[in-house]
Amino acid sequence: MSVASSNSNKEKTARSRAQRQGPAPAGGTSPARRQAAAILEVLAGVRRPCEAAQALGTSLPRYYQLERRALSGLLSACEPAPRGPRVDIARQMATLERENRRLKRECDRQQALVRMAERSLGLSPPAPAKAPAKGREEPGQEGSKRRRKRRASVRALQVARGLRTDDVTESAAVESAVMDNA
Repeated sequence: MSVASSNSNKEKTARSRAQRQGPAPAGGTSPARRQAAAILEVLAGVRRPCEAAQALGTSLPRYYQLERRALSGLLSACEPAPRGPRVDIARQMATLERENRRLKRECDRQQALVRMAERSLGLSPPAPAKAPAKGREEPGQEGSKRRRKRRASVRALQVARGLRTDDVTESAAVESAVMDNA
């Protein structure tokens, strides 16, 4: 064996050892890698959450938010991958669009055939149906009433009111529990 081949073998084993030393995830931006490292250090017990938040330059609630997002990402990544072929949304959309165009052509063809058959039989085409004017009743709808206009309501305000009432009931329950313990 020559000296050159032994050197290349040593380089290969050194590279393979370096690759086997530990998990080094590929990709990711520098801030994302720093956040991941800080979260892993907290989970390993090396740092406290407040120290990690300071190292990242964020507040403690923001750190906990990042940690929760990271753990949910970890959990979703650990889910087993679905078996079989993957669904390609773009391909499925293209197929549906082709089918839609084909069905429209078929519909137009059928309508043309109906018009030809009507003409050959000497039938007049049906008159288009007229919509009743607003505020007027159809002859068959004698018992119908005019609808009142719906009052506009902002959903966000309704939710806020609901949250305030829940908050008031919770605070009243806490106050009564404090009074009972006193």
